[in-house]
Amino acid sequence: MSNLKQLTMGNHKSAERSKFVNVLLGGNIDPELYGIFLLNQYHKYSALETLAIERGILEGIESIVRADRILADANELLQHSDITIEQSVLDYVKHIQTLNDHDLFAHIYVHHMGDLSGGQMIKNRVPGACTMYDFEGNVTEIKEQIRNRCEDSMADEAKVCFSYATKLFDEMLKLTA
Repeated sequence: MSNLKQLTMGNHKSAERSKFVNVLLGGNIDPELYGIFLLNQYHKYSALETLAIERGILEGIESIVRADRILADANELLQHSDITIEQSVLDYVKHIQTLNDHDLFAHIYVHHMGDLSGGQMIKNRVPGACTMYDFEGNVTEIKEQIRNRCEDSMADEAKVCFSYATKLFDEMLKLTA
């Protein structure tokens, strides 16, 4: 059993303490802002999941794929089509394209475990249908399937993933001003 959760706990807590996460959890985020956030998330997830599927990394856990659901949720909320994709997302997509399968799975772990865990709290506090947080199958079993593929040696890359998430949170916060 991997200690990845413990090895990345500080980075996870740091991301959770972002002021934008407080906006998400506050229960009154502007639907357009949340849509912009989701559209940026879509670009991250689409790139990550496409690579992971092409490489066979998600074999047996295909139900965690979120990109289409994220896009549907974003489209439900967005009133404008001229949304700029944030720099951290563009940098993230470039970064993951350089990774081997092992390190790429660290990103699957961070994003998808977050959706399976903290995302369930966010779901009840943000506007829209929030289908990105709906999973087919038993959530506990899905989490266990992901954990079983984790190794302690993924910690450094998981920390990088948390760093990119925090950068996007900071960019989103600037849009609230």
